[in-house]
Amino acid sequence: MDFELSDEEEAFRTAVRQFGDCVLRAREREIDTSGRIPEEVLDEMAHLGLLAMPVSAEHGGMGASAVLTELAAEEVGRGDFSMATAVFFLLEAGWGYILDRHGTEAAKKEVLPSVCAGKAFLGIATTEPTGGSDLAHMRTRSRRDGAEFVVHGEKAFVSGVEEAKRMGGGHLTLTRAANGFNFVYVPTRSERLSTQKFENMGRMGISTGGLTYDDVRVPERFLIGSEGKGFDCAMEGFTVARTFVSAACVGAAERALEIGTAYLKEREVFGARLGKFEGPQFELVDLYTQVEAVKWQCRRAAWLLDRYTLRGDASHRSEVDKAVASVKLAAPQIAFDCVKRVMMWHGAAGYTKDVGLELGLRGIMSYLVGAEGGLNIMRIILGRELLGRDFVPYH
Repeated sequence: MDFELSDEEEAFRTAVRQFGDCVLRAREREIDTSGRIPEEVLDEMAHLGLLAMPVSAEHGGMGASAVLTELAAEEVGRGDFSMATAVFFLLEAGWGYILDRHGTEAAKKEVLPSVCAGKAFLGIATTEPTGGSDLAHMRTRSRRDGAEFVVHGEKAFVSGVEEAKRMGGGHLTLTRAANGFNFVYVPTRSERLSTQKFENMGRMGISTGGLTYDDVRVPERFLIGSEGKGFDCAMEGFTVARTFVSAACVGAAERALEIGTAYLKEREVFGARLGKFEGPQFELVDLYTQVEAVKWQCRRAAWLLDRYTLRGDASHRSEVDKAVASVKLAAPQIAFDCVKRVMMWHGAAGYTKDVGLELGLRGIMSYLVGAEGGLNIMRIILGRELLGRDFVPYH
């Protein structure tokens, strides 16, 4: 693996860094308080090619590699500390890739150009009110009825419910079927589909809610992959999305350390600058070391995706799964610890909104409790790959 970025990759990262510094930072508080990402921000993201980057050029994307997308995810997470824009970014990237790879040609042409242009939303719906990871007991079902699938059930804690309703678009939805699992794209504006909005503590710029399917009819052109074989498509999508989640957490962690380093250099206490005291200085060094380690761990996961997963090569699936689960386990925890420690260096000021660290604390927390797979699910994946399937706690 060559650790040096190409001239094109470096130029793209610089452009996204500039967008993050000049556009996202300037509007992150507005994004958090207004509860939405402004249309002009999405327009600029589309102009830069940031929306659904891995989607092929034929369907409106830029056919970006996982490494290039991972670089962009870092910068978006660094730019909008609330993580809301990062969530929007990674959903379009991960699930846009899945639709482009496994969807029908008709569905790709109908859905993806609008998603890549920032004119429609694309998300994922697997979690249910009874649980997110217990797929064996999933209650949402789909059945074929001629040239349609009829979907009945309920999904919960779904990102982008309001965006898909307002902008158009929908969610790739995992359902039980007579012969396995069906994975179908369900437009949110479908008849007999109702939505509910939840109130989160963070990531306020993108909605979270529930979807209720009361025998919603979905054209068969929206089936993802083969009938009854949708589970593997969904898991492939999570592998890709988790890599970009981790990259966004790396960017947020670097932003926190940037704030903290500046504060240690400027703040004077007991007649000396705070950075001269070994307590915070050593904490900074330890945090920096952890962030650097997980950043390169994340880059390797993206490299493995490019080398194997995005080429349809399943021969190294265990290696890919271990790399992605490892970084999804580590990155959110390290990012959260960075923000928490830097808040503590600031003392009482760190607890105020003026400093802005609480934006990151609230946003990153979502990746500790479950978004794109909770920490213990990552541990189960790693245990399975290290010890074998006989050691999975449950099936």
